[in-house]
Amino acid sequence: MAQIHVSAERRIGAAADVVYGYIADHREHHPRFLPDEFSDFEVEAGGVGAGTITCFKVTAGGRTRDYRMEVAEPEPGRVMTESDMNSSLVTTWTVTPEGSDCRVQIATTWDGAGGIGGFFERLFAPRAMLGIYNDELERLNQYARQQASAGV
Repeated sequence: MAQIHVSAERRIGAAADVVYGYIADHREHHPRFLPDEFSDFEVEAGGVGAGTITCFKVTAGGRTRDYRMEVAEPEPGRVMTESDMNSSLVTTWTVTPEGSDCRVQIATTWDGAGGIGGFFERLFAPRAMLGIYNDELERLNQYARQQASAGV
C-alpha cells in the first residue's frame, strides 16, 4: 500500500483568525462552504474545534464514501485536523496570515489500496480530490467575503 497525498491552497480575503473560526465551527460555518460532492453532513459531538465528531458522505468519480471524522487542533488557531475514524485518511487545514488576508491549505493523506484497484486509486483519486478542494477553497473565500460585507 502506498500513501496517497493531495493538497490545495488559496489566498482567502479575510483575516486568519476569522477564517480559522469558520473552518473550525462545524455547526454554523463549515457546512456553508462545502462543495456539492459532500452530503448528509451532521455533527455528532461538539461542534467547534477539538473533540468535534462529524459524519458525511463524499461522492466523487461515481463512488460515494461515508466518513466519520474526529477533529483535533495540533496548533489551535492555525492547524486543524480531521481524522476518519474508520480509515487512515487525515485531512489537515492550515491557515497562515498574509497581511490582512490569509492562505489556507487543505492537505489529505491516506493509505491507498494495493493491486490494480490501488493503481487506479492513485491515478484518479488525487485529481478528483484536488478539484473538490479547489472548489471548497473558492467557496470559503466567497463565504468569508460575504460575512465581512454583512458585518458578521
